[in-house]
Amino acid sequence: MRTLDDLLVDGAEGVQGRTVLVRSDLNVPLDDDRNITDDGRIRASVPTISALSGAGAQVVVTAHLGRPKNGPEDRFSLAPAAERLGELLGAPVRLVEHGKPLPNMAAGDVVMLENIRFDPRETSKDDAERGAFADELVSLVGDGAAFVSDGFGVVHRKQASVYDVAQRLDAYAGGLVLSEVEVLRTLTGQPQRPYAVVLGGSKVSDKLAVIEALLPKVDTLLVGGGMCFTFLAAQGHGVGSSLLESDQIEGCRRLLESGKIVLPTDVVVADAFSADANTRTVPVDGIEDGWLGLDIGPESVREFAARIEDAKTIFWNGPMGVFELAPFAEGTRGVAQAVADSGAFSVVGGGDSAAAVRALGIGEDGFSHISTGGGASLEFLEGATLPGVAVLEGEA
Repeated sequence: MRTLDDLLVDGAEGVQGRTVLVRSDLNVPLDDDRNITDDGRIRASVPTISALSGAGAQVVVTAHLGRPKNGPEDRFSLAPAAERLGELLGAPVRLVEHGKPLPNMAAGDVVMLENIRFDPRETSKDDAERGAFADELVSLVGDGAAFVSDGFGVVHRKQASVYDVAQRLDAYAGGLVLSEVEVLRTLTGQPQRPYAVVLGGSKVSDKLAVIEALLPKVDTLLVGGGMCFTFLAAQGHGVGSSLLESDQIEGCRRLLESGKIVLPTDVVVADAFSADANTRTVPVDGIEDGWLGLDIGPESVREFAARIEDAKTIFWNGPMGVFELAPFAEGTRGVAQAVADSGAFSVVGGGDSAAAVRALGIGEDGFSHISTGGGASLEFLEGATLPGVAVLEGEA
């Protein structure tokens, strides 16, 4: 796999004055007024873009925001991301409207193409459609341009700006993609033991494949979040109005036979999904009808923290509860702090977990690595082939 360092040192004609197409992941959350609520992915994109710009490249950034279905839509515009990236780079980042040519660029300039998913061919399952779009992107930047893949959050997708462009231009792994792959290979290789995995989030169906892949490799697998209630139902507990995937109960029962899965012993329940709801903490066999579990309880936090403290390697993906609502944030806060305090080699698996670390004010320096790609990191740990990585390694 050729890397950003290879490009900066001797990449073909070098980068001074050369156009470099960079695929970043700038899919950041926005509030109702289109203000960015977590700029972590934008900040993670800065080192690669800054290195190229500083070396004199003409940098053209592609990225997506959300899942537009009907072409260009204002609510999915990358304008807020372009503005924030410019602030972090200390220089304006011009946003190029969908389908427009590039402006005149000087060495070191950075522009951003409007949401790449405004063209449905970006995500098409048809190779020819994606290829035609990739050809247009290459035509835009010139076939003498280089391509740097730096959006780890999208490398598990076979999409035009991730996969097909890499087959048409000199392709390199950006610093972010390289560091993500190296960290995750540590987890899939010979991690220091005990190796503990903490999984949360809403649905067990979303994590079933990774649980099955990880169970033979880990010493302990701690399960919280909404997904824990299907496991609790598999143990025979009533779960009231909590999130439940009835069709997954038998699968959970089978997974519990490993003896490695640790479930909560108490939960915080509410009579409504609201920050203003009535709440109480109950043992897992005491969830009444009409009440729903929205966080793990303090006894569970202590048990999880004790398991985490003993670990030498930790992977955490998924919050322990609805951390966005204050009454249900303490489970996630307690587990996140335990991971940060553990001294273990610790990886936060992107997505909501990374957002929770920042939202709850947990020091990021307490973790060995915070991934920018939740789905990509899970698929990597499952052992799946990530198209955007395979193409960089010449395996596509």
